[in-house]
Amino acid sequence: MRAVLLAAGLGSRLKPLTDTVPKCLAPICGRPLLAYWLDALLGDAQMERVLVNTHHLAGVVEQFVRSSPWSGRIDLAHEPRLLGTAGTLNAHRDWIGGEAVFVAHADNFTDADPLRLIDAHRRAAPDVVASLFAFRTPTPRSCGILELDARNHVVAFHEKVQDPPGNLANGAVYVFEPDVLARIAALGCAVCDLSTEVIPGLLPRVLAVEHTGVFMDIGTPAALAEAQSALRSARTGLAVARRPESA
Repeated sequence: MRAVLLAAGLGSRLKPLTDTVPKCLAPICGRPLLAYWLDALLGDAQMERVLVNTHHLAGVVEQFVRSSPWSGRIDLAHEPRLLGTAGTLNAHRDWIGGEAVFVAHADNFTDADPLRLIDAHRRAAPDVVASLFAFRTPTPRSCGILELDARNHVVAFHEKVQDPPGNLANGAVYVFEPDVLARIAALGCAVCDLSTEVIPGLLPRVLAVEHTGVFMDIGTPAALAEAQSALRSARTGLAVARRPESA
């Protein structure tokens, strides 16, 4: 399996840090966030290759990747204009190669094991075309909130609404079957978003796998500090954290 790490975010809420440091390289206990993801996917999960998209401070990300011990299995894709999360996948359908693909927002910090999601997806009912990690959030208005049926299939998806019907949130970590990529291509849009333009059309063929450990977007200084505290407390971050440490 191959993986796509969506790493092109501007990180506006993390300024002034992101004036010089891309959001995906925000440091957590002395290591860039992207390092944790690469260790998890190319080490523990043994992905064939990982594609990392870039935009803001692309040269800094490229330099980091070139110095990574995994550099020979990482492909970079620069986006002069942001394509949106679904647009990036559509632009790289040939690279993905017609098989299931692991996709993650690389500005998330988590101790969830990618293999747990992959294994659950492989065991899922034949009608499932996508699987995602879900988590309980203390701020449901700022997240995409899920409603599930008895099989843990997503039957409703509420993206950042004022009155969310619960606190089970989409973690923006996915496994997609080729049918999902075909659906994105059929939209015919160069710039499009997974949460608003793709996921709702897949229901109820999306499996949710709840993770009860650490799961957070490090998009604000407070969230970044919380991630550092969580990692220090756990002494294991992402499945990544087992490699040396680390969404």
